[in-house]
Amino acid sequence: MSRLFLLVFLVSLFNKCSAFYVPGVAPVEFKKGENVEIRGVKLTSSKTQLPYEYFSLPFCKPEGIDLHYKPENLGEVLRGDRIVNTPYQVEMATDKSCTVLCKITLDEKASKLLAQRIKEDYNVHLLSDNLPIATRIPEDELGIKFSYVHGYKLGFTLLKENAEGKKEPVMYINNHLRLNMKYHKVDEYGDDYRVVGFEAVAQSRKYKADGLEIVDDKTCSVDKAKPLVFQEVVAGESQEIYYTFEVNWEPSDVRWASRWDTYLAMSDVQIHWFSIINSLVVVFFLAGILTMIIIRTLRRDIARYNKDEDMEDTMEETGWKLVHGDVFRPPKHKKLLSSMVGAGMQVFFMALITIVTAMFGMLSPSSRGSLLTASLFLFVFMGVFAGYFAGRLYKTIKGTTWKRAAFLVRYSILFFLS
Repeated sequence: MSRLFLLVFLVSLFNKCSAFYVPGVAPVEFKKGENVEIRGVKLTSSKTQLPYEYFSLPFCKPEGIDLHYKPENLGEVLRGDRIVNTPYQVEMATDKSCTVLCKITLDEKASKLLAQRIKEDYNVHLLSDNLPIATRIPEDELGIKFSYVHGYKLGFTLLKENAEGKKEPVMYINNHLRLNMKYHKVDEYGDDYRVVGFEAVAQSRKYKADGLEIVDDKTCSVDKAKPLVFQEVVAGESQEIYYTFEVNWEPSDVRWASRWDTYLAMSDVQIHWFSIINSLVVVFFLAGILTMIIIRTLRRDIARYNKDEDMEDTMEETGWKLVHGDVFRPPKHKKLLSSMVGAGMQVFFMALITIVTAMFGMLSPSSRGSLLTASLFLFVFMGVFAGYFAGRLYKTIKGTTWKRAAFLVRYSILFFLS
């Protein structure tokens, strides 16, 4: 009876409980007209594989406000993310026409750097309510089928004839950004909105040209009847560039929990598919050649053993049967073998637990850098199992200094990963 009262008392202590959401994973509700912050993340390219900070290029900075960088976890740091505030003013469910963000005067060094980044095909990445910006790319002429890519192009390159009649590449910057935002109402009759889409349409506009006007350095107008003039970036020359943007909101039936489906279906442009396919073809080709050689050798030896013409030759062991005595013979380099096996077990268990955890949805893509952070933590923690398997194998093959073999795993893992 006393145990029952003790159990009831313990349960009564937990009659009140509270739950919390992980930051960045919980939904955020906005009222109509409330500010939706746009943050800069980084610049990436599939050609150089080297990310840069958002403000490493001459972009518009917030006026009268210091730059505030978001505290980041280990995964975000290794990914190159440097999340910072930007001067974009976006209000929930409120469209905004063409607005001047700022005017930048490029010196020779800045124009050269900007032209170099455009030539290297860099993409700009932004965030809104922890949702990364994406660009829609049509896959057919009618525009019915389309796909998405991460970020938007910093600029583009076109071939233009010079004074000598030769074609040379000319860099143009996408200085106008149309933000196509999508929202979903929490309640049909309520006033709470959630961001479920963040798309960009980047354009290059040379303002103060024919059909492109700037009014009081605040708003901009475009004459659609006239052809669009692109903003050229001349490396090594001083020039002025106007950055502008506009915002279009539209309702969406996509719920907050499904807003990441578009991004999960994207194909990562940084994956070098040609290199992967080339490596797979080489591996299968070499495996096929090795298999053919082994099959021919075994077939020839088996045919020789099945002959009943000469029993003395049959009793004598030849060919591949000579290796049967070496199966249980300890290898020469015991420590190297055991340490490599331990390193393989470390990587295997790390990958297995990470994949299983991700399958259960515990590593959400909205929690930026969590996958890489979990992988690194598990990799370090699985070093305990690597040492165990290395020492156990070393003792099995009659090794004496098993502690030294387990300690050798820390060096063999570097060779394994390289």
